[in-house]
Amino acid sequence: MSLSVAIVGSGPAGFYTADAFLKAGADVRIDIVERLPAPFGLIRGGVAPDHQSTKGVSRSFEKMALDPALRYYGNVEVGRDVTLDELSGLYDAVVLATGAPQDRPLGIPGEDKAGVYGAAAFVGWYNAHPDFRWLDPDLDTAAVAVIGVGNVAIDIARVLVKTPAEMAESDLPGYAREAIDAGGITDVYMFGRRGPVDAKFTNVELREMGRLEDCHPVVDGAVLPAEVTGEMSGRDRRVREKNLASLRGFTELDPAGKAKRVHFAFHANPVEILGGEKVEGLRLERTRVEGGRAVGTGETFEIACGVVIPAIGYQAPAMNGVPFDAARGVVVCDGVRVMGNVYAAGWIRRGPVGVIGTNKPDGDEVARGVLETTPAGARPGREAFERLLGERAVRWVSHDDWRKIDAAEVANAAPAAPRRKFPTVAEMLGVLGEDR
Repeated sequence: MSLSVAIVGSGPAGFYTADAFLKAGADVRIDIVERLPAPFGLIRGGVAPDHQSTKGVSRSFEKMALDPALRYYGNVEVGRDVTLDELSGLYDAVVLATGAPQDRPLGIPGEDKAGVYGAAAFVGWYNAHPDFRWLDPDLDTAAVAVIGVGNVAIDIARVLVKTPAEMAESDLPGYAREAIDAGGITDVYMFGRRGPVDAKFTNVELREMGRLEDCHPVVDGAVLPAEVTGEMSGRDRRVREKNLASLRGFTELDPAGKAKRVHFAFHANPVEILGGEKVEGLRLERTRVEGGRAVGTGETFEIACGVVIPAIGYQAPAMNGVPFDAARGVVVCDGVRVMGNVYAAGWIRRGPVGVIGTNKPDGDEVARGVLETTPAGARPGREAFERLLGERAVRWVSHDDWRKIDAAEVANAAPAAPRRKFPTVAEMLGVLGEDR
């Protein structure tokens, strides 16, 4: 009898987990259940549209989807079309790999004002994610404040200041390009509570900010330490030394002829978003680092801006009946097991840390844990799942269906662009014609 496994979520954690099962050599059938018609999760909806090489990992997932042991069920939402209890009753094992799609709250006065957009929502909007197609951020402002100094923050800053020519080979949707161009943004501020050595940029992304056509990176050289100090791994030290060298290099660049600026501002903790109903500015407190923590000095300053984008981390939503750690925004696990025959992999288990490949060891660990402890054939699996979807008239999207959607997006692309994404579920399903 085959082991039947349902993986909820088709992002990196989901596909790496499927890959681990397939490579284990066991007799297993894997069904990936995804609430959107399009697969690949964060790769499609989170990676910056101008970083197509990073999105290329989806090609290996496409090849994996051709394995006869694996089947894709897009446009099927757990909680709407089928319950988690039903899934766990149908499959020998269920793996939650739904990521951490929600923004962490900033927790300061004024964060409810118009003009405050969480990074998950804003990134989803410029990536044509159906959940955020109608965010319609008001970008009619000269200045934007991005709170955070990690890769998500730097992605947002870069997309806001790149020229149309620089974005020509991206899959930035037309509505986002038009809104950014019409807004007139000239200055983007990136604020970090601690110092430049503590910033979480990867050096490749940081260096790119010094090569933009019409934007100058602004760094106060006085805040850059002479060297990296403190206890850390050799790898971390090398990364921080490279970042420090790149920031020093920015101070030597000539701003002449550049109409836009990205300001790297460190030792600054946001304390209040200013304005009436809409954002008019941001008040911050200067900090110093003590024992690795940012400590307020009592000195505050303000900047004028019309948009604030907190990029301070993501969290998973709680699921009915699933033990959940609200403080960390993750499910509670005993190793990789959540409860019964339900397991977890990726950000919903570990929190939003690491890069895409960080999810691979998670998948290996989950597959190993399931294969070592779960008897095969105890539950009916795929056929019973399809009967249930059919009884409820759920229009699921198969992998062949997705390939038709994918082909249509590629065919609709502007010259040089890789694709023009369909930003709504209705448009994706429209490619497929009549319902199943």
